[in-house]
This record gives sequence, structure tokens and C-alpha cells, in this order.
Amino acid sequence: MRLPQARLDQVLDRFQEVEARMGAATDGVEIVRLSKEHAELKPVADAVSALARLRQELADLETMASDPDMAEMAVEELAVLNERLPGLERDVALLLAPRDADENASAVLEVRAGTGGDEAALFAGDLFRMYSRYAQGRGWRVEVDSLTEGDAGGYKEIIATVTGEGVFGRLKFESGVHRVQRVPTTESGGRIHTSAATVAVLPEVEDVEIEIHDKDIRIDTYRSSGSGGQHVNTTDSAVRITHLPTGIMVTSSEKSQHVNRDKAMKNLRVRLYDLQRQAKDNARSDARKSQVGSGDRSERIRTYNFPQGRVTDHRIGLTLHSLPQFLEGDIDPMLNALIAEDQAARLSDLEAELG
Repeated sequence: MRLPQARLDQVLDRFQEVEARMGAATDGVEIVRLSKEHAELKPVADAVSALARLRQELADLETMASDPDMAEMAVEELAVLNERLPGLERDVALLLAPRDADENASAVLEVRAGTGGDEAALFAGDLFRMYSRYAQGRGWRVEVDSLTEGDAGGYKEIIATVTGEGVFGRLKFESGVHRVQRVPTTESGGRIHTSAATVAVLPEVEDVEIEIHDKDIRIDTYRSSGSGGQHVNTTDSAVRITHLPTGIMVTSSEKSQHVNRDKAMKNLRVRLYDLQRQAKDNARSDARKSQVGSGDRSERIRTYNFPQGRVTDHRIGLTLHSLPQFLEGDIDPMLNALIAEDQAARLSDLEAELG
């Protein structure tokens, strides 16, 4: 992709303007805002500068190539630089392409048992363990916010916060319906059963500007259940907040009612923000052939087939014959393929924008 020099100059001009304003700013809020923009622009500006240097070297070598005394050396160097040019231009194009503003955010991970009864709950447990193992391998922190255990094990529902750099950017394509095909341990006849679990990955964004009016929420307190004995909660400290316009309900059941209210309000903002994201994602995916970035969480995205030891992602048609390793958290091969598909769509968007 040949990027117009005018577009590259815009990036460098804006980066230099932000640097100049940072040096002159005295207002704390403005300094924070400029620092954030500077951090976002710096890798783009560095890549654009590297591309500009490479293009200038090519121009100089082409001039040298017209000199009989320098031509042989210039031609050799031109060949090397021309091999590097497409890769560098693609890297810059990806940095310039429309990108997810929440790419580097931490995330709220929700896994729920779907159709399939006890087997679905067990599968939900397998999925949560898979994501926990993956998070551990990347140095992310997983904190369980709430859970409801299945009667035979696993989870009917489990919600956790995954904290770290780039969590949402790596896991956002996991949202959807995950289907499993296997023989349940309770099946004496050896028949393969199909069950499902749903996964939702929501960005946990700091300073989310979501306006919530008091008249739009109902706050209930109740006595949270415990495991008996000294763990029983004897006060009405648990909090349930219902957002009346959308019907979204969030709960928190720590020991402090004050902490629960703050935590529930934060979770409500995350979910309302996610509603806005889904609307944007759906609008964008309507204009794409690829549905990888769709906000539709009712879509069946993946099948885990135990008898054949394979896992298939239906959005990109990729099958991996490494199901045991996959469930142990080795999911990067699938995530990398999904991210590559999304990058191709972003580059297509940029090409359309540039005309």
C-alpha cells in the first residue's frame, strides 16, 4: 500500500504539536490528556519517520544508480531496501488504520453455561480455566468478581476482571457462543453430546464518560448467601443495581455495602459502554465481508470436538488439531489468526478512506 506523503506529514505535524504543547502546558488535566495522546502517537510517529528515512535513502540510491561509477553498489543496496519497503509500509498502514480505542484496556470476562445442562456448566468451567491459564502465561491478573457453580461442577456463570496491558485487544474476538462435542462422564452408552457456553469480553476502561441518572436506576440491598458457619453474611450488604431503560442488572456481594455500591456502579458503566461499542461494531461489520469484528454475541463462533481432538473457528474457517493444548491455554495460534483477519479488514477500511 502506497501511503500518501500528505497523510504521513499530518501524523508528524500533530506529534510535534503535542510535544510543543506539553512543554508549555501548566493545567494538570491538560497535561494528562496531552501525555496520553503523546504516548499513543509516538510509535506511529517513529514508524512514519523510519519510513520517510527509507524512502529518502531509496531516492538517493536511485540518483547514485545513474552514475556509472556508483551504479553497481547502488543497485545492490536498492534491491535490499526495496525488499524492506513493503513490510515497513504495511506496519505504518496498520498504525494509521482505524483501530479499536480500547485495544490496550483490561477486560471483564464473562462465561455462562448455555444449552446442555450439567455438561454445559462443566464446559464453561473448562473455558474459564483455559482463559485463566492463558492470562497467567501473559502475566495478567485474574480476579473473580462473582460465580455460580454448576450442580455437577464447573460454572453456571462466572465473571472475572482480567487486568493487564492489551487484554481486551487479545481476547475481544472470544465473545460469542462456544460449542463442545464430547461424551459426558455420566453417559454410559458412549454417545457424543453437544452443549454450549457463551463468552463475553467487555473492555474495562478508565474514566468512561457514561451518564447515569438516578431516576434510571433501582438499587436493592439483600443478604448475600455464604458457605455456612462464620462465612454467612448476616447483614444486607449485597447490592443489586438495575438500569431501568436497558434492563441491565449488576450485583456485588463483598462485605461492605459501600464497596458493593461502587463496584456495581463501575460494572454498570462497563456494560453501558459496551452497548455503545456493540452498536458501532455491528454498523462497521455490515460494511465488511468478514464478521470477525461483529458485536453479535449470539453467533456460534467455535466448536471444540473432543473425539477428533480439534477446535474450529467458524468465522475464519481455521481448524487446529491440538485441542488438549488449546484447553491448557495455548490459544495464541487462533488469536493471532483472528487478529490478522481483523488487520486485513482495517487495511481495507484505510484503502477505502484514502480512495
